[in-house]
Parts: sequence; C-alpha cells; structure tokens
Amino acid sequence: MTADTQLLDEVSQFLYREARFQDTHAYDDWEALWTDDAIYWVPANGENPDPETEMSFIYDNRSRISLRIKQLQTGKRHSQTPPSQLARLVSNIELLGNDGDDVQVAANTLVFETNLRGETLWAMRNEYNLRRIDGDWRMAKKRSCWSTTTSHYSRCPS
Repeated sequence: MTADTQLLDEVSQFLYREARFQDTHAYDDWEALWTDDAIYWVPANGENPDPETEMSFIYDNRSRISLRIKQLQTGKRHSQTPPSQLARLVSNIELLGNDGDDVQVAANTLVFETNLRGETLWAMRNEYNLRRIDGDWRMAKKRSCWSTTTSHYSRCPS
C-alpha cells in the first residue's frame, strides 16, 4: 500500500465516522472531531465569497460550534423536534494537498433527511482542512456548499 493510498484510507474512514456521528445525532462525538481553532463555514452565495465581508449561512468558530450543539441538546430547537432521520452517502473523496500533519480534502455528500415537514435531499461539496493531533485526525476547517431538491443555496468556487 502506497503512502497516498494509506492516507486516503485514513481520511475516508474519518469522513465516514463524521457522517455517522451527524446521522445518529451523536453531537458530542461530532464536536470532539474539531480542533480548538476550527472554522465551520457554509457560504450563502457568490463565486468567490469572503465570509468576513459577505453573508454566510454559517461561519462559526470553535466556541460557536459548541454553542450550537448545546442549543440542539436542550430539546427546544423546534426544527429538530422530533429529530430528523438522516442518512449520508460520502463519495468522490479527493486528497487536494498534504503538508504532513495537515491535509486538504474534498468529498461529495448526499444527505437524505426525513422529518415532520417531509423529505429533502441535500447535495453537498465539502472541503476540509484536517490536522493530525496526537495521532488522530481533527477538522481545522470545513466548508460545505449545498443545494436541495427544491432550491440552490450555495456553490463552492472551484
């Protein structure tokens, strides 16, 4: 097995685990996947959006990620009462860059969500900066660009 093949396998397993934590609402486990200096970004629109000057759906640092999870766990988030049933398919995983303990990765994800409001398919392109800390991969940055079966929300520039 080549080094790139082994790295791709490790990264793929990490992304599959992240998807499982999200699908099963294992928010504490999902939160533990982030670095202390993490950024989670979901652009709202634009060819080359700048989250510092343009609107984003989500542009959270590590403390805001933690706060969102705590809010979800209160049971008072009506959009998730009862929690959605989710199933993610992660594919087209690509290594975009490798700086030793830091790697840049992209993957496509298809999410099926069903809840009291109905069913939605979410198509996503996720881009990650992953960092190896104490032998384990963590997310230093995640950017998700997505659209649904009913409308197009954001597009990651190439």
